[in-house]
Amino acid sequence: MARVLLAGESWISQATHFKGFDSFTSVTFETGADEFIAAAGREGIRVEQMYAHDVPQRFPRTVEAMAPFDVIILSDIGYNSFVLPSQTWLHGQASDNPLTALCEWVRAGGGLMMAGGYLSFQGFQARANFARSPLADVLPVSMLDCDDRVEVPQGAGPVVTLPDHDIGRRWPGGAPPLLGYNKVEAKPGADVVATVNGDVLIATAQVGQGRTLVWTSDIGPHWCPEDFLRWPGFDGVVGGMLRWLGATE
Repeated sequence: MARVLLAGESWISQATHFKGFDSFTSVTFETGADEFIAAAGREGIRVEQMYAHDVPQRFPRTVEAMAPFDVIILSDIGYNSFVLPSQTWLHGQASDNPLTALCEWVRAGGGLMMAGGYLSFQGFQARANFARSPLADVLPVSMLDCDDRVEVPQGAGPVVTLPDHDIGRRWPGGAPPLLGYNKVEAKPGADVVATVNGDVLIATAQVGQGRTLVWTSDIGPHWCPEDFLRWPGFDGVVGGMLRWLGATE
């Protein structure tokens, strides 16, 4: 069974409550990967989630530290969380660059997936900032150098473009619409398995002995709405993507 690490897809929110003369604040912790992880589990794949606030200090920073994993997923967590651990950000000390190591790990046989979100690819106000990161060399798509979000509140239906691809064969059709995604451009030689609104939704590529894949919408709300998460084909699409990534050459 492939060992899968999902980094990100969690957040901490602070709210201020006003009640007449008085006010107070509250803090909540939320995750957006629960349905994705559950779908993978129903496909017999266990996904280990590393919450976003743990990534700067706990994400593996060397190829050797990544070796126990077959698939690594980055979802809605930006470039800064990987390159600014406390020893560098707070103490001005050199540290290993995990994104450089991640590229080496992929070329040696790992499977890397980036899922969409406000802090994926370039993201909201380009704050995710992966376009000039080492990952730009190994992902199957080229990223824009600007805010790359496409909000589709009216909904846009996905279209399978490669039904004979291992992932396309797991897509039964009839998927509900998605509500947004990150706009990217497929690189020459990449396989575009599915599109949304005419843009890339799923693209894959062989990189050295490893594989990379993008899913440009969310893996949970808001871009991936509840109807899509409850769609009977969701489990197969999740399982198809993770199995393809784990079946390296």
